Amino acid sequence: MSDKNKAILEAANAAIAQGNYEEFLSFCTDDTQWTLVGDKTLQGKEAVRQWMATEYVKPPLNIVANLIAEGDFVTALGDLTIKDEEGKATHYSYCDVWCFRGGKMVELKAFVIKTKVKDESSNAA
Repeated sequence: MSDKNKAILEAANAAIAQGNYEEFLSFCTDDTQWTLVGDKTLQGKEAVRQWMATEYVKPPLNIVANLIAEGDFVTALGDLTIKDEEGKATHYSYCDVWCFRGGKMVELKAFVIKTKVKDESSNAA
């Protein structure tokens, strides 16, 4: 089961990278719950859809360093870059713990930390 869940998460992440948020949501249960630790909890697919519409103005760049799966859980560790409407990038490191039910993502606990990187505009001539 855990290898199947890893493959599902990889497919879901590929959909996000392409900006296909509805395809991503097809991998989630209708009652999915996302806990963004220290921030908020999103209840249900519609709440996630609305959050993605404001947070992922442009498809994020997600670099997954590790995927660890056991039973109904898959943990993803990596780095994320999100650009706003003006193209300004914000960088994060994260650890996502996904719980699966019936081949779909039912719960997420996301530990996300904003990271500092060298200012990309400082090298402009």
